[in-house]
Amino acid sequence: EVQLVESGGGSVQAGGSLRLSCVVSGVAGCRFDMSWHRQAPGKEREFVSGREIDGSTSYAESVEGRFTISQDDGIKPVYLQMTSLKPQDTAMYYCKRHCRQDHVSSWVTYWGQGTQVTVSS
Repeated sequence: EVQLVESGGGSVQAGGSLRLSCVVSGVAGCRFDMSWHRQAPGKEREFVSGREIDGSTSYAESVEGRFTISQDDGIKPVYLQMTSLKPQDTAMYYCKRHCRQDHVSSWVTYWGQGTQVTVSS
């Protein structure tokens, strides 16, 4: 069974930091490209940060300079280091990965259940 699990969320005061993790299991491998997204109550899910196949990274303007996406390689955990957190960063954060259950199957996009980040002023 494939599982993608985010963790590391919590409640912090403005200016604080958190590091989110995204762990996948039950797969033979994952593509290098990945992304983090978030959804605040009453709002649509939005892109936060991503890494492309060539290793280049991108960030939403609202988090540029404060968040950093990283990962060693392969199916190892993906991280989102968040610093200088603001109340407007409050949301459920989701990881998205493209993985396959064996080396001949097609890639499948997986989402986790999310991890809640709450930033108080």
